[in-house]
This record gives sequence, structure tokens and C-alpha cells, in this order.
Amino acid sequence: MKRIILPIALIGAVCAAPAQASDELAKKYACVACHSLDKKGVGPAYKDVAKKYAADKGAQAKLEDKVKKGGTGVWGQTPMPPNDKVPAGDVSTLVKWVLSLK
Repeated sequence: MKRIILPIALIGAVCAAPAQASDELAKKYACVACHSLDKKGVGPAYKDVAKKYAADKGAQAKLEDKVKKGGTGVWGQTPMPPNDKVPAGDVSTLVKWVLSLK
């Protein structure tokens, strides 16, 4: 029985780690000042972003660019400021996490 439980526990921990790390990155870079998981704030909810771009094969690159450069008009007229100080790897991790949300 132990031989079955340990691999299942390890898989669960590995799968949960990126989500937890991305949540921590969202806090670290103050994304949560305007966005939340499932409620619209100043900006759209992360889950709404995931839903909007679910069928867009170029969403990862498009959203990474939007995070870095900022923009306006997609979700209303409130501008998203540029986040050009956030390292590219962290931007990629954050966008991948947002797009994975259901």
C-alpha cells in the first residue's frame, strides 16, 4: 500500500507546486492589487482571462507581451500599466498559470 500512496503524493505535490509558485509570483509583483482569481476588480479576474483566451493558440505570447508593455481596451478603458521590471521567466510562468485556470 505504501508503494502506491507515496507516488500519488509526489505527483500531487509536483502538480500543485507551479500553481502555488504562480500565486506567490502574483503577490510578489502586486498583480493582486488589480486582479483576483474569480472576481473582477480594477482588472479582469484571472479565470475570465483564461476563459477568453482558451481557444487562442497565440495567447501565451500575446499575454506575455501585454503584461510587459501594458495596454488598454481589451477589458475596458482602465489601462494596465507596463510591468517591464518583471523578469521574462516570471511573466511566462504567471501567464501560463492564468491560462491554466478553469
